[in-house]
Amino acid sequence: MTKTHTLETAGADIVYDVRGPLPTADRRPPLFLIAQPMTADGFTALAAQLPDRTVVTYDPRGLGRSVRKDGRIDHDPEVQATDVHALVEALGGGPVEMFASSGGAVTALALVTAHPHDVSTLVAHEPPLIPVLPDAEAAERAFGRVRSAYQADGSNAGMAAFIAMTSWPGEFTDEYFAAPPPDPARFGMPGEDDGSRDDPLLSDRSRAVSGYRPRVDALTAAPTRIVIAVGEESAGTFTARTSVATAELLGQEPTVFPSHHGGFLGADSGYPGRPEAFARKLREVLDRHR
Repeated sequence: MTKTHTLETAGADIVYDVRGPLPTADRRPPLFLIAQPMTADGFTALAAQLPDRTVVTYDPRGLGRSVRKDGRIDHDPEVQATDVHALVEALGGGPVEMFASSGGAVTALALVTAHPHDVSTLVAHEPPLIPVLPDAEAAERAFGRVRSAYQADGSNAGMAAFIAMTSWPGEFTDEYFAAPPPDPARFGMPGEDDGSRDDPLLSDRSRAVSGYRPRVDALTAAPTRIVIAVGEESAGTFTARTSVATAELLGQEPTVFPSHHGGFLGADSGYPGRPEAFARKLREVLDRHR
């Protein structure tokens, strides 16, 4: 059974869901599943594969059901980490276990940095951290082309540019920048401009997420067991490269998970992964690090 709650903070009302009992039936800590800009509903398929665990999901402030009260429109991983810390405290305190994907993995790294006793094991799946890349300047320029396409021609053009960027194999070379902007039709999208310019992924609102620089000293000093994860189908792409580079900074190799960047997504997502296999791997990694 899923229970939905709202945590009121000074800056936002954070809506979160708890699947399973609290306190947990097996005395194992709750398992947090977090992402950004994806909201809690993106974890439906993965949570369904973990019926024996108490699973907590949430909508980051300003996204989905979590309404901001601070008047800001940007998405900052350190601010989001403060929200996740407040959720951990509201549910009885840490340490909890955590699977964090994409921008949520960046938030989770910021959380461990600021509150090292909140998380016992963190599986950080494909954090899109531009500063850790050897070609960071070129990667920021590539992301700038995505934002420019979005601002000029709308969400379909922006998403086409985003897909082209994130699927580009290897470093962003002159060949990448010489290519014309991709046609949205290439990815099965219409070319019309819907007029919106507030997409958290395609605008500059999440620039602090991709531009976050992890504090390696704080992360390695924390009691948290940090596992950097990467999808087996992601090899060579932007978020695979950021994962490999982040793992190297932490003195480890990335742990390979099934499928792609959204490998935990269900068939109804439009970008289905392999949630059953993904959940098995997540269990294995969490159990290994107990």
